Amino acid sequence: MVIEVKELLDAGVHFGHPMNRWNPKMARYIFGERSNIYIIDLQKTVRKVVEASDFVRDIVASGKSVLFVGTKRQAQSVIEDAAKRSSMFYVNQRWLGGMLTNFTTMRKSVDRLKKIEQLSQDGTYERLPKKEVIQLEKERGKLLKNLAGIRDMNKLPGAVFIVDTVKERICLAEALRLKIPLIAMVDTNCDPDGIDYPIPGNDDGMRSIRLITDSIVAAILEGMSLREKGAPATAATTTPTNQLPSPMPTLESVVTLEVPLPSDLPLPTVQEPI
Repeated sequence: MVIEVKELLDAGVHFGHPMNRWNPKMARYIFGERSNIYIIDLQKTVRKVVEASDFVRDIVASGKSVLFVGTKRQAQSVIEDAAKRSSMFYVNQRWLGGMLTNFTTMRKSVDRLKKIEQLSQDGTYERLPKKEVIQLEKERGKLLKNLAGIRDMNKLPGAVFIVDTVKERICLAEALRLKIPLIAMVDTNCDPDGIDYPIPGNDDGMRSIRLITDSIVAAILEGMSLREKGAPATAATTTPTNQLPSPMPTLESVVTLEVPLPSDLPLPTVQEPI
């Protein structure tokens, strides 16, 4: 799946945060500013999407999995849908500390969830006091809410895809500690250092999140196809520049002439889904 600059513009991927809410380490990915809002350089976004997609395709082709993480409201449904479409894993409610670094304990919680579900299905509930059944159901609901997306993840993922590294800082720290490769959407308030495949873009707009996530899903599906065909996985490589979509309009010309920016399109101080 090749993303064009125009698609990114239409999805609002170029909208960063207000200038007083930025991380100087993102300067290399910023095109400029309009009405006190930083504008992300989408030509760099395209290249980073290609790099990330190549990597994801190859690790999936080699038999590894991807964990999608996005617990903010705008990302929850997108993350769950992406993981289900690609038969991968996800966390979209709350990141529980130790989900990666204390994986054995996390698996025990999953086993507990499965045990309670078994009790509800094998007739045990009918022999238990009503009060105890209520307590078990309450426990099951809590476990299911937090663990539904990783209940079948029996080993650490081959990579983690994160939406908003600021909000998901605990997940980020755990993946870094375990040296699990990271792919992440990084807005203008994020720190891209340490992220193997940063993708600069608006991580607050639902359409923006969906477009980038769809690219990762497409790469996963391609990797699965290669694995099924028995094609050897190659080292992740970046598509040469001369193979990227061409011609690529300059962001300046498109932003200036075609896309309404803050003067025409009201932007909230705190970004909402676009």
